[in-house]
Amino acid sequence: MRDFARSDDPAVQSQLDRLAALSVPQGRLGLETIRALLARLSNPQRRLPPVFHVAGTNGKGSTCAFLRAIMEADSKRVHVTTSPHLVRYNERIRVAGELIRDARLATVLSEVLDAGEDLGPSFFEVTVAAAFLEFSRVPADACVVEVGLGGRFDATNVLGEDVLAACGIAALGIDHEQFLLAPEGGVPTEPLARIAFEKAGITKPGVPLCALSCLPAPMLEIERAAMTNGAPLALGGRDWQVSVDVAGLHYEDRHGPLELPIPHLLGAHQAENAGLAIAMLRHQDRVSVGVESYVEAMATAQWPARLQRLGPGPLAGTREVWLDGGHNASAGAMLAAHFAGRPLHLVIGMLTAKDPASLVRPLATSLQSITAVPVPGHEWHGAEAFGVDARLVEDVAVVMADLPDDGLPVLIAGSLYLAGEVLRLNGEIPR
Repeated sequence: MRDFARSDDPAVQSQLDRLAALSVPQGRLGLETIRALLARLSNPQRRLPPVFHVAGTNGKGSTCAFLRAIMEADSKRVHVTTSPHLVRYNERIRVAGELIRDARLATVLSEVLDAGEDLGPSFFEVTVAAAFLEFSRVPADACVVEVGLGGRFDATNVLGEDVLAACGIAALGIDHEQFLLAPEGGVPTEPLARIAFEKAGITKPGVPLCALSCLPAPMLEIERAAMTNGAPLALGGRDWQVSVDVAGLHYEDRHGPLELPIPHLLGAHQAENAGLAIAMLRHQDRVSVGVESYVEAMATAQWPARLQRLGPGPLAGTREVWLDGGHNASAGAMLAAHFAGRPLHLVIGMLTAKDPASLVRPLATSLQSITAVPVPGHEWHGAEAFGVDARLVEDVAVVMADLPDDGLPVLIAGSLYLAGEVLRLNGEIPR
């Protein structure tokens, strides 16, 4: 599936049109194409500042946000590449703290697309190459790189131990089954263990690896990857601990305890993501940060469309509206825990490749209404997928205008692509 993108800048749009025309040969796996493309660009991935590489099913983007916030609180210049974008493609490439400017984006995309024209790269491979190329040209103190899908065969996995400061594995769950659980010899057969095997594929020789605690079978795969690569492994719950209560966030490892404020990012799960980011920084020695930077970052870390309360705007009006791009069972459990049976209206848009029950079932006791909406530019589930009481409305703005003014909160969820459209309509474009 391609991540469609639009820009008001004609020069950028010209390159995005070229990106949109790319396709991936059916069944192609491996890093050969991205490596060939980067070689033609003089291997910029080898000229990056110290890199923090983050994989995981859920929470990897939030972990990246905490990493960035902590280092920027320490006055460091940080490059970041994450996916997908919500409103503007520029969100995928943050250069020394600022979203890439249109003029630079048009130039670097053109350079990469021209270099790889005969290689047949994918949308994501071009994006990663463009990010690494721009990062290699602009001085910075550190780089944060989010894995796109899986880890072992993800385009970001060209990063080597020469540039990596630490690798991290966030929460695991079942997602992207058609790719990550595809039949293959010599790999784990238990689904969650296979997911862990794919994520742990980012492990590199001698590079510290930090991971959240998980079930025994997937944990074995993470431990095996660390042992095979001689990578120092720091496991949550064993080598570092994190918890949160009304007094704040409590973190401890061999370096001692940290007493921090409750993270500004909402949801109990964000304590784990913050803990993973802290562990990655405290278990490596290429980038140093002061204790006060951890404190400040808990209040400044931002990650749009992840349990985000919308501000007053053209779409939300003045009512309580929550936005979350989650689309799997783990996201459903998180949302159910956050609302804890509180009555709400659900507005949901979900890709046909996702399981509707993953969100609807955990929230069932809270739902006063379910309205299905399209996911712009993609194939999406109709109302029938969400139960007999669900209705379909073709426009999310119409839904918001028609919902009863009963004081109940509204949750818009199911897809990051839908979330991007909601942010645009409400005038909350990520900066």
